[in-house]
Amino acid sequence: MLQLLSRAGTRQQAGSAGYTTSVHASAWQARLRDPGLVATARGLAGLGAIPDAVIIGAQKCGTSSLFHYLEQHPRLGRARTKEVHYFDLHFDRGPHWYRGQFRRRPGEIVVEASPYYLFHPAVPERAAALLPGAKLIVMMREPVARAYSHFQHARAKGHETLGFEEAIAAERERIGDSHEALADGRMRRSYAHQYFSYISRGFYADQIERWQKHYPAESFLFLRAEDLFAAPQETFNRACEFLGLPQAALPDASARNARTYDRMRPETRAELARLYEEPNKRLAELTSIRWA
Repeated sequence: MLQLLSRAGTRQQAGSAGYTTSVHASAWQARLRDPGLVATARGLAGLGAIPDAVIIGAQKCGTSSLFHYLEQHPRLGRARTKEVHYFDLHFDRGPHWYRGQFRRRPGEIVVEASPYYLFHPAVPERAAALLPGAKLIVMMREPVARAYSHFQHARAKGHETLGFEEAIAAERERIGDSHEALADGRMRRSYAHQYFSYISRGFYADQIERWQKHYPAESFLFLRAEDLFAAPQETFNRACEFLGLPQAALPDASARNARTYDRMRPETRAELARLYEEPNKRLAELTSIRWA
């Protein structure tokens, strides 16, 4: 194939102004090294794998830390990246591209972690169609703390320019009808829905119920981020048991993506705590997850 590309690269194409332009083989070779094309080719050749389990969220709830811990297990297959984002952001690339993101050796299991999956309204149906038997891990954090951490993350990444109180006041207007448009296919992607959903993502029960329409109860493991932060080995052990992995000691139990920032205003925290009071009761009834 490279010989053919080399010959193609030496052809001269006549330009409209009478000059010629060389088409270099190196450009074609660069295309062959494109990660997206390589992943699709791997999937088409049957060299990839589909995940056995997915960490579906929530964002800023310790998903990076848990994935880092699982990566250290000797029986975990490899993913090209932690957040593949196939079912939310790259669904148009197709299942062969998705398969090409993973590698499984005999005796291994494959885990993906894309925390936007929990909140994105179109993902549960898409995931169930391709991964009907997948195990799903849902990590949740006290929603007021999660919202503030999400905001600080957005500020650090350059997505957010408003202050926290301004941002949460503007959230409903910013997101608009994007949630419904993503659900019914009128919209493929929404910047505001992805980056400015500070308060909305904390209504966990609504999101879990949407997933439970497509997966049975035994498919889910619900974990608190606070437990992972306080006792990483014990929480890791729970995840291993759920995934059918033998227990293993963590060589590195350090947290990922931890950052420090100024405290939230007490009056803002109190107001948000009241907002989440009833939703948190629903969540406790649904999952037994609760915060003092």
